[in-house]
Amino acid sequence: MNGSGIKPIEILLVEDNIGDIRLTEEALKESNLIVNLNVARDGMEAMEFLRGAGTHANAPAPDLILLDLNLPRKDGREVLQEIKNDADLMRIPVVVLTTSEAESDILTTYGFHANCYITKPVDMDQFIKIVKMLEEFWFTIVKLPPREFNGHAGQATHNGERAV
Repeated sequence: MNGSGIKPIEILLVEDNIGDIRLTEEALKESNLIVNLNVARDGMEAMEFLRGAGTHANAPAPDLILLDLNLPRKDGREVLQEIKNDADLMRIPVVVLTTSEAESDILTTYGFHANCYITKPVDMDQFIKIVKMLEEFWFTIVKLPPREFNGHAGQATHNGERAV
């Protein structure tokens, strides 16, 4: 919670490209919303974050996951499948944000119940515009499930209660 008592929107960015991480941070800084961006640099770290394991024991449950597909250690497709097969995580919206335009990736990720698939633009200004549009869509238009239903069992949620 910040000084105004408003809880920030929690976003987990699963991305290994430092340039894309910085562009996402820049786009979110210009937001009218209060956003807390957490970054996992590979698929294994993403799952540890989501399950509150290891160094991520006190990690907040994300309201939205931005997931790259081509990741080290554990591929984004595997991460997506794990998230959507986990009763504690499956309600968290996952936006696939990747360079891949392959039809097989699009079909696979929607088959694993991705909420959205976006091909990253090469142009920096277009990338920032897409991140801003995602933020506006997911946090001003879409009705998301309550936070206490996003996260692993026993993890403290944003309002101090325990997730079930």
